[in-house]
Amino acid sequence: MGLGAGLRAVKRRSLTRASVAVAVAAGLALVGACGGSDGDGDGGLTVGVLLPGGGASRFGQFDKPLLVQQLKRLCPDCPAPTVAATSDPAVQRQQIESMITRQVDVLILAAVDPELLRPSVEAAHRADIPVVAYDRLAQGPISGYVTFDGATVGRLQGEALLKAMDAQARGEQIVMMNGATTDPNAGWFKRGALSVLEGKVEIGKSYDTVGWRPENAFVNMTNAIAALGAGEIDGVLAANDSLAGAAVAALNAAEVRPLPPITGQDADLAGVRRIVRGDQYMTVYKPFQPAADAAARMAVALGRGEPVDALAPGTVDNATTEDIPAVLLPSVPVTVGNIKDTVVKDGMYTIDQICTPELRSACDKAGLT
Repeated sequence: MGLGAGLRAVKRRSLTRASVAVAVAAGLALVGACGGSDGDGDGGLTVGVLLPGGGASRFGQFDKPLLVQQLKRLCPDCPAPTVAATSDPAVQRQQIESMITRQVDVLILAAVDPELLRPSVEAAHRADIPVVAYDRLAQGPISGYVTFDGATVGRLQGEALLKAMDAQARGEQIVMMNGATTDPNAGWFKRGALSVLEGKVEIGKSYDTVGWRPENAFVNMTNAIAALGAGEIDGVLAANDSLAGAAVAALNAAEVRPLPPITGQDADLAGVRRIVRGDQYMTVYKPFQPAADAAARMAVALGRGEPVDALAPGTVDNATTEDIPAVLLPSVPVTVGNIKDTVVKDGMYTIDQICTPELRSACDKAGLT
């Protein structure tokens, strides 16, 4: 199911940056205040965390440690959360079933495939286990939702691509490397990008990347080059940094020079390095700390049987549930000119991590060293 059905109504009480910040601060104060108010009940609060990737993925590198850290901060006497990660929806269903059997108090779920996992969410609901959907809008009776505003992400990518193409005197034909149709966020990103691209560029080829897998994106980009011509691609709207990397690899394999401007998302270290090198034009930085904070606050409140309306500045609907308390966070475009003021300033990466010996000259030119 696409996000058109899943997010039929995003009802914003006030989702400006200022109001989100106020709501987040209020939520911290609310949950922080109740952290020591019910010591007898908190010690047994168990949280299950289910992620669509681990290891080198953004979920493994950033979301997992931040969620664990925040849950520990909010409930220091609680057992460590049970964390499971997989890119296989069938395996994730088994993981959810295992956590239901173990009778965890609350789940934080970043669904691999929201539609296929709907029966699992329903099973958790029947077991009186609330579910906080994280990053992706899960289907079924969820109790809260935390993500980044996908329309804004897509608009930032589209606007950046138009700016880069104009600055480089490129033509008007682009390739769109979208995410997986099983991820409702992918449709959200695509619609946000099209809202600024349609009528301004010709979309030569558009692909939905099965499983968000770079190897599939490489094949798609190779096919686009063959169909359109190596010199006829003026920009690539890549939905995230993994797809951007695959697009760069395919363009390099075809000896396309110069590379057209390419977008990305997630501010992966490899993506930031490509930006410094000049192989990728931009990425969208989504500060994961406030997302993890909001999800942890919701989970702890729900696990204690408390309402979460005060923690969320908006609501969303999915196919089964209306007025789900939601936090939709803002994102930041990153180009070579603001790396130091974004991902470095926020402590996501150090200059030494970004500026490998191979990139020292490019880092000097970018003012990073």
